[in-house]
This record gives sequence, C-alpha cells and structure tokens, in this order.
Amino acid sequence: LEMGGYLISEASRRKERMDRIFEQLPFLHEKRKRAARSLSGGERQLLAIGMGLMTEPDLLLLDEPSMGLSPRMMSRVFSWIMKIHEAGKSILMVEQNAKQALELAHRGYVLDLGTNRFEGRARDLLDDPKVKRLYLGGGEMDENLS
Repeated sequence: LEMGGYLISEASRRKERMDRIFEQLPFLHEKRKRAARSLSGGERQLLAIGMGLMTEPDLLLLDEPSMGLSPRMMSRVFSWIMKIHEAGKSILMVEQNAKQALELAHRGYVLDLGTNRFEGRARDLLDDPKVKRLYLGGGEMDENLS
C-alpha cells in the first residue's frame, strides 16, 4: 500500500491516507507486514485498488478488477468499488462481468470482439432485451441485432 503513495513526500500525509484505506479494508492492516505475493488474488486486487487511491486521483482506472476471482471475493471487490463510487470518485472500468459493471455505472459500452455493439445509460443497457440475451444470460451474437 505504501508503494502507491511513493509520490507523497510528506510522511504524515502518506500515513493518513494509508490509515483511511486500512479503515475501509481492515484485513489489509492485519496483513500489512506480509509480502503482496502471499495475498490471495482478491486481496491483491483490493490492495491494488487501495494503492491507486493513495494519491487521491480525480479518476480511478480499473482494468478487469474481477478477473480470476472467486464469486465471494468478486462480491467483496465490487462492494468496495461501489463504496468508492458512492464517495464521489470517478471510475473508468473495463470489466468482463457486464452485469456487475453496469450495476455500478452511469454509462456503459458493450464490446464484442473489439467492436462497440451497444452504448448508453447503464440502466438502459441492463434493461435492453438484446443486451440481456447476448451478454447477461447467454446466447450468440446475431449480426442482424447490431
């Protein structure tokens, strides 16, 4: 976590930010002496997000935060992302789990093999029958739908 704050020259500010993240994710405080490689995949993902928050960016970029995680840990990661979002932080996220991502988003873009197939307000995309059938519940892409 401390590595995420390497640009913060004032030690007291760095500690304050670390403490704030430790309050939100107490398990990180408990495991702060352990090497990051000894953490589970989900714990490492939460650590990476925490590191990203250390500099208090205006925009947090997240690339596949649920990749390779168990359903339990995925839920934990998305729960924290939601809290970050609710606290007013702007987030740009690329995510394979379209349903989870759209539930967090204001706006969404659904890509299929690198092509933008759908875009719009996240709520509208979640309610769109084509998006539901093709990306939220199975099915194959039909060229006539795009």
